Amino acid sequence: FDGQVKSAVADSNGQWSVELDAMTTNAEPQVLKVSDLKFKIILRNILVGEVWICSGQSNMQYGVGSVPEIQALVSVAKNIRSFEVKRTVAFEEVKECEGEWLEQHPNSAVAFSFAYFLQEVGDVPVGIILAAWGSSSIEAWMPRDMTETVPHFKTMMDEFDAGTETRERIDFILEGKKPWSRKDDVLLRRQPNILYNAMIHPLVPYACRGLVWYQGERNTLSMHGMLKQPWFSRNSGMLKYGDTLKAWMQRYRQEWGRDDFHFLAVMLPGYAKGLKGGPESPDAKSWAWMRESQLKALELKNTSVTNTIDLGDVNDIHPKDKLPIGQRLALSAARDTLGQDIEADGPMMQRVEVQGTQLVVYFDYAAGLKTIDSVAPTAFWIADDSETWVKAEAKLQGNTVVLSASELTKPLYVRYAFAGKPNVNLVNAANLPAYPFRTDKFEP
Repeated sequence: FDGQVKSAVADSNGQWSVELDAMTTNAEPQVLKVSDLKFKIILRNILVGEVWICSGQSNMQYGVGSVPEIQALVSVAKNIRSFEVKRTVAFEEVKECEGEWLEQHPNSAVAFSFAYFLQEVGDVPVGIILAAWGSSSIEAWMPRDMTETVPHFKTMMDEFDAGTETRERIDFILEGKKPWSRKDDVLLRRQPNILYNAMIHPLVPYACRGLVWYQGERNTLSMHGMLKQPWFSRNSGMLKYGDTLKAWMQRYRQEWGRDDFHFLAVMLPGYAKGLKGGPESPDAKSWAWMRESQLKALELKNTSVTNTIDLGDVNDIHPKDKLPIGQRLALSAARDTLGQDIEADGPMMQRVEVQGTQLVVYFDYAAGLKTIDSVAPTAFWIADDSETWVKAEAKLQGNTVVLSASELTKPLYVRYAFAGKPNVNLVNAANLPAYPFRTDKFEP
């Protein structure tokens, strides 16, 4: 392939592999020839470019046709290929999955818009492997051996193994007629581990840059996780999600044998349906806690978390504003994996200084700090040791924000956009939104 000739010896099971030398991107179709002493296989129309796995739950599965501005990109898209992994489960890790490479965009609004803008900014062919299933937890996508490192997952798997009735039902569904009923479909996708076995493990060690991860909603049903009811809320919860996410990322890197296997995580956007305290409350048990957990991924190298705090829908867990997510993911991929010198992050809190009756917030990635609507920054709350949050008066001062409130003479702590669906307007010169944060250690 591409002028390279490689050879290998198959093992006793007929398994073999060869590793090609690194190649430059090439949008011209090429031919791959594989042969032994008796047979020859010829694969045509192969491009060389960037391959990403796109995984998660329903907002990753969300179709292109549901977002008009993304649907409009289909006619002008080029050099995008896709492979959608058939949604199914397996009790044990399997080596093969069903699907085929197609010369068309993936039917995922986020995956396609990401591919479109990455192809555009990087001028490279892009291949997307879509492996997503609605309402699945992160535990659904975890290898069984993570029971050794994630205690609550061990409990989940012990319960799953002991659930004879559930396992028999899964067998019955898999052997029964297709398509599955919605009830059966939901039963399968809300189980731990068995999605990984059938939909991710067969992809190893496919050569790709990494994985785009849009998941988390299923794990927001509680703060501490492992509720007794409903059964599908037995997972990490919001507070343990961050450590679980990091362990999961590290385990995937181990599986691929690559420390540079990159993760692009999508932060959960604004949502606050039925939230006690309202969508802008800074101390509600809202998705703010999940976003804080998701940002723990940044403690690992070769990760990014795409900020969506300015997006979402207060009442719809499946918001339509997916286009900016694809754009921002592509910026991160172009910067972090293609080496482009571009701004891909919004302002991130660097430190907060107490200056008398004021707090001064300093940011990284804050060049050209401004508000998108040219009014004072919103969504800042401050508190003292009383743990009572007061809406702050915020003023831009260069690349800092100065906070105060007449009710507080000695403010100590800040929460920014730490709410279910905050009203935000703070951005940098690239019009990328500031990341939510808190400086207190108060318990939820």
